[in-house]
Amino acid sequence: MNRGHALSMLVGYLEAHRMGWDSTLFLDVNRLSADTGWAHGFMAGYALWGGLVALTVVWAWCGLSARRGGDRRPLAGVLLAGAATVLALALNQVINPVVDRPRPFVTLPHVLRLLPHAADGSFPSDHAMIAGAFAGGLLMVHRRWGILAAVLAVFLAFARVYAGVHYPTDVAAGLLIGAAVAVVLVLCLTAPLARLLDALAGTRLRPLITADRTP
Repeated sequence: MNRGHALSMLVGYLEAHRMGWDSTLFLDVNRLSADTGWAHGFMAGYALWGGLVALTVVWAWCGLSARRGGDRRPLAGVLLAGAATVLALALNQVINPVVDRPRPFVTLPHVLRLLPHAADGSFPSDHAMIAGAFAGGLLMVHRRWGILAAVLAVFLAFARVYAGVHYPTDVAAGLLIGAAVAVVLVLCLTAPLARLLDALAGTRLRPLITADRTP
C-alpha cells in the first residue's frame, strides 16, 4: 500500500467517524429544538440577527469606553477586533467553497429547520466566525466585556445548530478561526495602530479618538 493511499484511507476514516458523532450531536440538539417550541421565535431571531446585533453593541460600548484616558492601545484593540470580523468573513469566502460541506437539512432532510436558508456550504459558519472574531478580539482588550462577548458568541453558535442550519463542528470551527484571526491582528497591529491614533488625536478626528476635550 503506497503512502498516498494510506493517507487517503486515514482521512476517510476520520471523516466518517467525525460525521458520526457530529450528526448525532446535531440530532440531539434538533430533538431539543422540536421539544421546545416556545423558544423557537427567540432562538430563530437570535440565530439570524440578534446575536450579531448584541455582539456589535458590546463592541461599540467597548470602543466608547476605550476612548477614555490617554492610552490608545485599548481603542486600537477594539478597532482591530472589528476589522477581524470583516477579515474572518472574507476568509470564509475562500474556505467554505473548498470544503463544500452540505447543510444538515440537505443531508438530513427530515430535521426541523427554523430558518429559511440556501443550500450552500455549511463549514465553517459565517455567523460563528464573526462572533468568534468579536469575542477573541475583545478578550484581548477588556476581560469583563470580552467574557460577555464570548458568552454571546457561544450562545449564537448554539442557536445556529438549534435552528437546524449548521452542524456543531461548523460553528465550533467558525468560533475558533474567527478568534484566531482577531488574536493575530490584535497582537501584531495594536502598537502601530495606537501610534497612528495618537497622531490622529491632534487632528479634527480627535473627538472620534478620545473623550478628553483637552487638546
